[in-house]
Amino acid sequence: MSTELKNRRKLGLVMASFLVFTATLMILIIEGTKKTVAVTLDGEQIVVKTHAGTVGEMLEELDVDVKNTDYLSHAPNSVVQDNQSLIWEPAKPVTLTVGDDSEKVLTTAKTVQQLLNEEDIKLGEHDKINISPAKNIIPDMTIEIEKAFQVVLHNGKNEEKLWTTSTTVADFLQQQDVELGELDRVEPGLDEIVSPDKSIDIIRVEKVTDVVEERIDYDVVTKEDGSLEKGTEKVIQEGQEGLVKKEFELIKENEKEVKRTLVSKEKMKESKDKIVAVGTKVTAAPAAEEKASSADSQDSKASQAAKAAKASNSAPESEGKEIYMNATAYTADCNGCSGVTSTGINLRSNPDAKVIAVDPSVIPLGSKVWVEGYGYAVAGDTGGAIKGNRIDVHVQSEGQASSFGRKNVKVRIID
Repeated sequence: MSTELKNRRKLGLVMASFLVFTATLMILIIEGTKKTVAVTLDGEQIVVKTHAGTVGEMLEELDVDVKNTDYLSHAPNSVVQDNQSLIWEPAKPVTLTVGDDSEKVLTTAKTVQQLLNEEDIKLGEHDKINISPAKNIIPDMTIEIEKAFQVVLHNGKNEEKLWTTSTTVADFLQQQDVELGELDRVEPGLDEIVSPDKSIDIIRVEKVTDVVEERIDYDVVTKEDGSLEKGTEKVIQEGQEGLVKKEFELIKENEKEVKRTLVSKEKMKESKDKIVAVGTKVTAAPAAEEKASSADSQDSKASQAAKAAKASNSAPESEGKEIYMNATAYTADCNGCSGVTSTGINLRSNPDAKVIAVDPSVIPLGSKVWVEGYGYAVAGDTGGAIKGNRIDVHVQSEGQASSFGRKNVKVRIID
């Protein structure tokens, strides 16, 4: 091999080595001028060496599409620094429903609570949320919030104010551990939706049995008796009251009776009539001369007898219609009494007034009457229990009323 050829080969090797060296040096220089950046992309950390001048340029190199709703730790136009740390988190789509309002939001919040804070949503003590506020946000999550409100519950005679969310009346009562009886009613109905502008009313209905014993008044029967002088009477048989047992079915709503139905009736004791003999015997008239000679004396005696009859509560035979009545007594000073009769008589101002309470369909109000054992009086009052052949006589004191008791008396309606 010639010397010239050898020299050419040596020169080629030197040139090749130089080019390799130069290329290597250039690579080292280029790599040495790159900046090292620790980048966290959606939770995944990588180390990047870049010649990018800004954060935005560097993310473009990494094919990261940054949106306005995303989280970026440094502004896109900020200068990349060596050994810098950069964080990018894409916003997650979340459906947020509050009551009847629903919307889709993009958020970079870590937890549900952080999202609620971002949206300025405050949870009340009684509000309901389908996901715990401490849970982490994940894409396409649906968060539902039911806001609580107060409802007035009338449970029988009791009233409460309770918190609830939108639900049916039946579910609300179940949440409150309210049990309904078989006959109870609820307003509004169990299938209705609870709303803050309506109360819930539970009408407690109960069916009970009531057994009472009632007295049966006896009748007064009169019989003519020819052996007795006309104008005289004699009790042949004393009357006795009977007794009847009645069973009623009662319907009560919230402890108040609303309906009473007679179920059965049983006579325990028969009443016994009072029988009174009425004299019809007429005594022969005295001789005319005897009448004439004693006229003045008889007139005087008749006058005295009439006065005595009134004083002893005896009425002349010729006065008015005669009926027998069941009588009791009352006073103007009883509890709840006004002291003024239904016809306007002030019994407290006139304690000596002779007044009886009557059933106007039997004895018209304003009638003048005579009552056996009581005397002349006026029918000037009425009473809730005074029905049919019953009267109530006015006396001055409770003691007199108690002493009077209950009795059957003769009454004459004079006018």
